[in-house]
Amino acid sequence: MKLAKKITLFFCLGMIFITIISGKFQSSDSTKSVPFQPVSLMVSAAISLKDALEEIKPIYQKMHQNVEITYNFSSSGSLQQQIEQGAPVDVFISAANQQMDALESKKLLLVGTRQKLLTNQLVLVTPKDETNVIKIQDLTQTNISRIAIGEPNSVPVGRYAEEVIKYYKNLDKIQSKIIYAKNVRQVLNYIETGNVNAGFVYLSDAKTSREIRLVEIFPKTSHSPIVYPIAVLKNSKNPKIAKEFSQFLFNPSAKKVFNKYGFGT
Repeated sequence: MKLAKKITLFFCLGMIFITIISGKFQSSDSTKSVPFQPVSLMVSAAISLKDALEEIKPIYQKMHQNVEITYNFSSSGSLQQQIEQGAPVDVFISAANQQMDALESKKLLLVGTRQKLLTNQLVLVTPKDETNVIKIQDLTQTNISRIAIGEPNSVPVGRYAEEVIKYYKNLDKIQSKIIYAKNVRQVLNYIETGNVNAGFVYLSDAKTSREIRLVEIFPKTSHSPIVYPIAVLKNSKNPKIAKEFSQFLFNPSAKKVFNKYGFGT
């Protein structure tokens, strides 16, 4: 009888051991059957976002190691045209509603993904050694000959600048002095290098340079609201990841970076 009990006990222990070992191998096999899948995400964004988004990128990728983000920075108008022409973009962030409205009207946005991400402020800046300009009215002086703004039709900061100039009734007086730039960073470069006497940029761009002097921050009543909308594109190859990245830009760690560069959240 005792021998029979021992045989039964050994048999049960053997079966338990086999079950455990078998489970381990199955677990190992199932892990191997789900490979690490890298995902590429193309984000087209207004160039005024460059410094902030570059700083946010490693924060996001630390939490999502399988996602490789590629940025495409340019003026909002240029990015809009690229998307309309079929550029493979997953997420678009514009510096104005106008470009996003155009894409939405053509049904190029993924429904339900458009959100208001950021705000900004328009400022007047000069080279560090330019002391003749202390307010916008000084741009009418005869010794001020070159003023940089973005191209209003394709560069939102240029449209905001034009609105401000009209608000202060200075357009006729300085129209001949205006130098148009392809994006806000080109405006900033003109000012940094002393190629112009003054220029209109976003506060966020002014904060990135030590080669300029901040002259004036314009009130919200002097121009259209400066809003940065974000949306996932309808033709995104990775809409789920694109949505996750878009939502990440609203979390506290991303907001902290945006605030650091002068954006409102």
